[in-house]
Amino acid sequence: MMSFVRYLLCNRKVFCICKSQCANALISSHGSHRRLFSTTSSRMTVMPAWVIDQYGGNDVLRFTKNASFPVINYPNEVIVKVFAAGLNPLDVSMRGGYGAATLSMKRDPLNIKQSGNEFPLILGRDVSGVIMECGLDVKYFTERDEVWAAIPPWKQGSLAEFVVLSANEVSHKPKTLSHTEAAAIPYVAATAWSALVNTGGLTKDNCAKKRILILGGSGGVGTFAIQMVKAWGAHVTVTCSQNAERFVKGLGADHVVDYTAGPVEEPLSALEKFDLILDNVGGDTERWALNLLKPWSGAKYITLVTPFLQNTDMLGIADGMMQTAATMTTKAVKHLMKGVHYRWGFFAPSGPALDEIREMVDAGQIRAVVEETFSFSQVPEAFEKLEKGHARGKTVVQISKPGDEL
Repeated sequence: MMSFVRYLLCNRKVFCICKSQCANALISSHGSHRRLFSTTSSRMTVMPAWVIDQYGGNDVLRFTKNASFPVINYPNEVIVKVFAAGLNPLDVSMRGGYGAATLSMKRDPLNIKQSGNEFPLILGRDVSGVIMECGLDVKYFTERDEVWAAIPPWKQGSLAEFVVLSANEVSHKPKTLSHTEAAAIPYVAATAWSALVNTGGLTKDNCAKKRILILGGSGGVGTFAIQMVKAWGAHVTVTCSQNAERFVKGLGADHVVDYTAGPVEEPLSALEKFDLILDNVGGDTERWALNLLKPWSGAKYITLVTPFLQNTDMLGIADGMMQTAATMTTKAVKHLMKGVHYRWGFFAPSGPALDEIREMVDAGQIRAVVEETFSFSQVPEAFEKLEKGHARGKTVVQISKPGDEL
């Protein structure tokens, strides 16, 4: 078991999981390239992984050496050997069954398979590793390329030795980051990018001098968003607890409001109004937050705390989607009449977005925040630590040691 170093990364916990090398090796060829990767006689069909066989608490996590080896089903897919996996609060929620109805529909839209076909399910939404195999249509990547990716929640995750992904979801890893550091960024980065760029319309060319408020700025998405919009020239105001004030200022926040000192809307209302609000908190925030926006100027309120998955879990797919659409339409129209735009933000996997984020990382504009690393055998402990929710960094698990042969 190797020892791990704590890195200052992008406000998510990173669990590092390591494994010992296997005794035997398999050599295969692909075109003019030759691959060598650790294997046993059964390793061409199975691999080690942490899985769940039902939804529940931490006790449902199970280690197995016989998880199904991922295969390329489409010509645009790649198989990645996992060096490090990042865990997010979403992994804890998914372990308990959050979003199961919608994710099952995404995995099996025609409802051909039996209920529960997602099991055994592998969690882990971030990956940093090396390309092992490419589909026939993959041109942008080759074997042995170092890559990172945010894994969609409807796909098998990164708490395993290998994972298969679409090449459109993968990006070359930043050269300035180790695999452990890199595994702290993709999921929160893709979520923040989707909310601020795709939904909010921000770009590096139009962000200068905009006033942006980030509610819940010391969390994973918040810490990434601070750095991104600050690098693009925005003025950034952040709400967080007093003990996180120095931390978020170190990431670039211009003004910090302590939400533990009293009703946070009061000091915020005394400030100049904002062009965009990113809400990572939810609850009754909507009741007062939209009043902080500049009216009739295209200002947007974007919340990442939406009832969509909860509605479909409780009401079923059809009724849940109808309820969600009605809620969204009612709120959007209500606030549009007041001169501001109300929007929901969602995670969206995107290799091209990670390409741009990689450039920002290598330019020193984005840094990752790794709270703690864990070995592969410590995945239950990693989930337990993440569930407590007190850390400012990413939890990362190291699956393999960089330098292991493919």
